[in-house]
Amino acid sequence: MIIFPAIDLRGGKCVRLIQGDFDKETVYSDDPQATALKWQNLGAKFLHVVDLDGARKGSPQNLSAIKNILDAVKIPIEVGGGIRTLEDVEKILSLGVRRVILGSVAVENISLVEEAVKKFGDKIVVGIDARDGFVAVHGWEKSSAIKADELAKKISAAGVETIIYTDISKDGMLSGVNAKIFSELEKKSGAKIVASGGVKSIEDIRALKAEKISGVIVGKAIYTGALDLKLAIEIAEA
Repeated sequence: MIIFPAIDLRGGKCVRLIQGDFDKETVYSDDPQATALKWQNLGAKFLHVVDLDGARKGSPQNLSAIKNILDAVKIPIEVGGGIRTLEDVEKILSLGVRRVILGSVAVENISLVEEAVKKFGDKIVVGIDARDGFVAVHGWEKSSAIKADELAKKISAAGVETIIYTDISKDGMLSGVNAKIFSELEKKSGAKIVASGGVKSIEDIRALKAEKISGVIVGKAIYTGALDLKLAIEIAEA
């Protein structure tokens, strides 16, 4: 299982939100480059970077911060947030990003996802962000009538191998995870699932590993010190 430390970018700074609420922001660093290096030095093999401004505005906004992170670390990174056209995908990949995360566009334009997969293969992953089982879009500010498991099946049928599933109700809450949700989605969709939202302890890491989840994104817990990243990686890779 891969542990993905999260770096959420807003205004070029490294922040965390509570349940995706832009009014509930904590700034953890004004140097995302140093933060990325810190997680790499603690053993991270892959970084999860989200352009929060991009998610809100509908196009990438923090390209210079992303480039700085890429210049600083040797490990691969994946980037999401406001990537809604093939041109956006190409722009992000051209920086040297390993994987691009498509979100809202998967709800609104599944044919673009299919096209992106044909062109870029496993460099395309899709993020499903859900509240009470229903998909949220546009920086989590709008809810849709689409069920997360139905969308996951469509995405998998479009050729996407990996889906990042975020439980918004738990994101930034340090409330723990329901590992079964992720393993059930994996079975229903046939895609690999990366779990996101609510991870607070080593017990969560063990529970997800026991469910054979392929990856987990850790955010607030490693910023507050509630989760020892080095130990979490050791357990995940054991």
